[in-house]
Amino acid sequence: MSKVCSICGKGSMSGNKVSHSNIKTKRSWTPNVQKVDIEIDGKVRNAYVCTRCLRTMKKADKE
Repeated sequence: MSKVCSICGKGSMSGNKVSHSNIKTKRSWTPNVQKVDIEIDGKVRNAYVCTRCLRTMKKADKE
């Protein structure tokens, strides 16, 4: 599964996991991406969308 939002392009980030003894090891953070049906250019398509964009889309639908 692709971990990139198809609307905003949010993807995974990398950084260091720091233990109690201050040893640093690489780790990554992945966005919360859900597979949803969205309408793009009048066509309904499956897309991976982050939850932040889902909340924004839901808010826009109410208006």
